[in-house]
Amino acid sequence: MRATFHNLIAELNVAAFVRNRHDHAVSVMRWALILVPMAALIGTLCAAFLWSLDAVTRLRFALPWLLYLLPVGGFVVGLLYHLTGRSVEGGNNLIVEQIHEPGGGVPLRMAPLIFFGTVVTHLFGGSAGREGTAVQLGGSLASGFGRLLKLDAEGTRVLLMTGIAAGFGAVFGTPIAGAVFALEVLAIGRVEYRALVPCLLAALVGDWTCLAWGIHHGVYRIGELVPVDPLLVAKAGIAGVACGLVGLVFAEANHALGGWLKRIVPYGPLRPVIGGVAVIALVYLFGTRDYLGLGTLAATPEGLTIFSFFGPDTHPWSWALKLLFTVVTLSAGFKGGEVTPLFFIGAALGNALAPMLGVPTGVFAAIGFVALFAGAANTPLACTFMGIELFGATYAVPIAVACFVAYLCSGHNGIYLSQRVAVPKVPATGLTPNATLREARAHRAARRPRS
Repeated sequence: MRATFHNLIAELNVAAFVRNRHDHAVSVMRWALILVPMAALIGTLCAAFLWSLDAVTRLRFALPWLLYLLPVGGFVVGLLYHLTGRSVEGGNNLIVEQIHEPGGGVPLRMAPLIFFGTVVTHLFGGSAGREGTAVQLGGSLASGFGRLLKLDAEGTRVLLMTGIAAGFGAVFGTPIAGAVFALEVLAIGRVEYRALVPCLLAALVGDWTCLAWGIHHGVYRIGELVPVDPLLVAKAGIAGVACGLVGLVFAEANHALGGWLKRIVPYGPLRPVIGGVAVIALVYLFGTRDYLGLGTLAATPEGLTIFSFFGPDTHPWSWALKLLFTVVTLSAGFKGGEVTPLFFIGAALGNALAPMLGVPTGVFAAIGFVALFAGAANTPLACTFMGIELFGATYAVPIAVACFVAYLCSGHNGIYLSQRVAVPKVPATGLTPNATLREARAHRAARRPRS
């Protein structure tokens, strides 16, 4: 009798195991059928976007007078958003908010608006990036797929994360970093592992599709190699402190100037006009156009790009100038993103620190490239993977140290104000559980003594 009972239990366990595996296989197939075409579409749009950026940047080089139309282009984009895109002005923050609390979704019109707005910004010389556009393209299309398929709230959250991963992986050619970024950017101190495999699949398909369209990403060469010893790791930690503090300055300057412009110029389309005039004034003040656009191409062989900072020459203040140009551009309402300018600023900062610390400039340019982004976006894991994907595993340890230290030193600040503080970096008095960075900024402002 006892043997029969045990046999029955064993059969039930086997049946349950088979049923669970069957349900799991069905779920995997279902998600694959959704994610592969969606990520392929995102990768295709990212390829078109990257091609467009390259084309308009080269056109600006050929026609330098286009810079003087930057205020006009800014007004046109601002007016377009004012008339048709107020619901999507939140950009990346809107997508993060929808992942945390799915509601009305991300409107599909975000995709063409951000595509057009970013291309216009780069055509006329605004200092902006491309990650914001890639993330918003991915999030907008993912939300559209979710509505079409009538997914529940949890399914929509996962799909939005995969949209971010596909866009990020495609536009930078770093699928592992793209997958981890989508999981890590939502909340400080917490990684959404439940979407790990879907995000990796989406990032890979997005990247492969972009490459299949003939898009090629920049290859960065560190040059002289040095041994990874405790001294180099310690110096990387020092660089991480600098990157974290500069990332903090970048984020806070962008938020502060943007908030001030919104207060003094309530009519949105006029803010990019002011910003465009300010960018033109900066060009004449400093006598250079090296800090316009992405920073990946230059009009002349001697012009500065991100690649310049991997060479032997030192450029002590390029990081500060690019920071200034970018903050003025983005805070005025021009479209694009922060990440590629952060790569420029970080590589330039690493280049400036290298001779002070007795390290080849290429090594610290690579470290600064990812560490500044880690501090500003609060994504040290994604940036560590990005460093390995872009520069190889030789310097994985100093890259990780710099990214983690930068993350710690930037505090509860960042470029994405909808990011939540799940696990505080350090004890923070009065910070409510899962507060957003926007709420953290308001809390700090309320505690600041009044003069």
